[in-house]
Amino acid sequence: MSTRAVPTAAHQPRALTDQRSDALALVRWLFVVALMVVMIVAVGGITRLTESGVSITEWKPVTGTIPPITDAQWQAEFAAYQATPQYQLVNGPAGMTLESYKFIFFWEWVHRLIARTIGLVFAVPLTWFWIKGRIPEGYKPRLLALLALGALQGTVGWWMVKSGIVNDVKVSHFRLAAHLLVALVTLGGLVWTALDLMALARDRPRARLRGLGLLALAMLLVQLFYGALVAGMRAGTSAGAGWFSADAWPLMQGKIYPDGVDWALGLPHAFLSDPFLVHFIHRWWAWGVVAVLVVLARKLRRDHRVASVVLHSAFGTQVLLGILTVWSGVALWIAVLHQLVGALLVATTVWCAHLLGSRPRT
Repeated sequence: MSTRAVPTAAHQPRALTDQRSDALALVRWLFVVALMVVMIVAVGGITRLTESGVSITEWKPVTGTIPPITDAQWQAEFAAYQATPQYQLVNGPAGMTLESYKFIFFWEWVHRLIARTIGLVFAVPLTWFWIKGRIPEGYKPRLLALLALGALQGTVGWWMVKSGIVNDVKVSHFRLAAHLLVALVTLGGLVWTALDLMALARDRPRARLRGLGLLALAMLLVQLFYGALVAGMRAGTSAGAGWFSADAWPLMQGKIYPDGVDWALGLPHAFLSDPFLVHFIHRWWAWGVVAVLVVLARKLRRDHRVASVVLHSAFGTQVLLGILTVWSGVALWIAVLHQLVGALLVATTVWCAHLLGSRPRT
């Protein structure tokens, strides 16, 4: 006769309570990591705008945590930077000193330090939750996928930096776009997973990404990709000297569609590497994204008014910051805010798509 214990009614609520507690602990952890990803996206914007990305010419995952301390160490780092095209063709002729080099070194070092910290803040608790058996069924593969995305982000980041150390005075705009998009996809995955776990804690089913929510995120991804291309090519300021002025929005060179788009190298080159066309697409695709987000927000207005208001506020702020970035001639802190709010818009859109995907089909 079997002697296996059968869960009693008293044990079942406790097991359910433990599952809810575990799920909520994971939610808090994932939201902390998501907040750190938003932070590194903002610091990445500063790194890009201050041309700091190639100031550190080696990737030292452990020893690189400690910045140069002695004069000899600083001179060695500066000498390595002086071998890069950026220094030889831009900053060297401009008279860069060791003190000005330390400024750009600082931002790249902070960027890498935050990246390392995010890796630890994700990997160490994940290991602990795993060993303690506190990860709910079905979530281990997803958390491992998020860990893999984090590792990929570090790899893509160094791949991006290498393009500016060897090939050009700036990093490849394609590699920069890949670096930013991996970060934002990771952010979206963190938020979606946290929301699913929150639903589990409330004994509700997981959401499905479908329909309008999927369309909104896909269109936003395209917009972010073109924004990264604009940043990587300096298309916000250098696409045609002098055409940016106080009235450079909505017009470009006094027209909706600018002169100077080069079609000679074919459609792929024009759509991905021509600064005029890339910036034109980034400006006007934004309004298609806004239209879809308005519809998404209205769909949620009755049952989730707060989410609807937050989504309206996020994309409205992002549009205004984009215009101000142009009008200011890409002023540092306005452009950084534009990138920061872009990350927050991703998180907000994921939240709203999750809410929509949690509703029963009608």
